[in-house]
This record gives sequence, C-alpha cells and structure tokens, in this order.
Amino acid sequence: MTAQRLAAEALGTALLLIGVVGSGIMAQTLTDDTALALLANAIATGCTLYFIITVLGPLSGAHFNPVVTLAFALKGEHPWSLTAAYIPVQIIGGIAGVWLGHVMFDLDIIQASTTARTGLNQWVSEVFATFGLLFVIFGGLRSRPDAVPTLVALYITGAYWFTSSTSFANPAVTIARGFSDTFAGIDPAHIAGFIMAQLVGLVLSLPLLAWLFRSESH
Repeated sequence: MTAQRLAAEALGTALLLIGVVGSGIMAQTLTDDTALALLANAIATGCTLYFIITVLGPLSGAHFNPVVTLAFALKGEHPWSLTAAYIPVQIIGGIAGVWLGHVMFDLDIIQASTTARTGLNQWVSEVFATFGLLFVIFGGLRSRPDAVPTLVALYITGAYWFTSSTSFANPAVTIARGFSDTFAGIDPAHIAGFIMAQLVGLVLSLPLLAWLFRSESH
C-alpha cells in the first residue's frame, strides 16, 4: 500500500508539471500575447489538477505538494514517516514531468530557467497563494469533501490571475520549474525565496484554519 501511495504521489506531481510546463510551451508557441498564454496555462493547469486529484485521491490523498503533506502531518492526520517519503517523490516526480514535457515538445531535456521571479510582491503573493490553497483544501474537506478536486482546480486557475507570482504555492512545483527555461520557468536563484514564502504561508494558515474549521464538538 505504501508503494502505491508513493507511486501515486510521484505520478500525480509529474502529470501536474506536464500540465503546467507543456501548456506553457504550447501557449508560447502559438501566441505572442502574454495574457492569452497565461490564460491557456491557467486553464490547462486547473484541468490537470481536477483529474489527478479525482483519480489519485483515493490512493494517496492527492497531495502532490510538500506544503500540503506537511500541513496534514502538523495536524496529526498524516504519519511523519510517510511525510518523509512523500516529499522526495513529489520533487522527483515534478522534475521528471518537466523533462517529459521537454521531450514532447522537442526541446533540450536538461535546462535551467532564466525567468526572474523575485521581490516582496511575489513573496507576499506566495504566502497568500499558499494560505488560499490550504483554505480551499481544509475548508472543502470540512464542508464538501466530494468537491475538493473542483475547488482546488478553480482556486489555482483563478490564483494564476490574482497573484503576481501566478500562484506556485508548492515547493515541488517551484523546484521543478527551475529546470525549464520556458514560459513557466523560475530562475533557480529565486527558488529559495518562493519556498520560504510558501512555508510562511503554511505556518500562518494552520492556526487560523484550525480555529475556523474546528468541529462543532469543540
């Protein structure tokens, strides 16, 4: 069962990155309109999130994101031993997804991004994006568990547009996108700043969400 869970997390994160990077490459190939390219990228990412969460959720919980895994662990709802296994396979799966995306579009497999994504505005955006993602997940699980795939997909699609960082909200995605010098890339030198902001979003969100979505019996 553990092997199935790890395989599901690796595969799901790989598919997520294929959706993010592949759609970015296709959009950049077909149009010079940055807004249109971002729209295509956002829609494809949202669609990908919907199907991977729906299909793989029953196997692994459909985290595909170290922040989500850590959030469940800190809430006492995910074993720490499994958390330590989830995070590496999420990162490895994400990088593999990026590389497969490059192969499908006949690009060099090994790349390093040159896209600058840094500054206070983007770090604050990542704090908020991470808070929003956890808000949607835990709020959805509290009110409509069956709707979580739709809620996450819609949230990320929208957050592409209302955050200046385009809402990475995921350390595995952030690391993997550093390996792609395409529309969706991030300069490796700026990865640490994004991940720190995502972790701040995690730390700030958990107490508030625990209080907001506490069970009626407490």
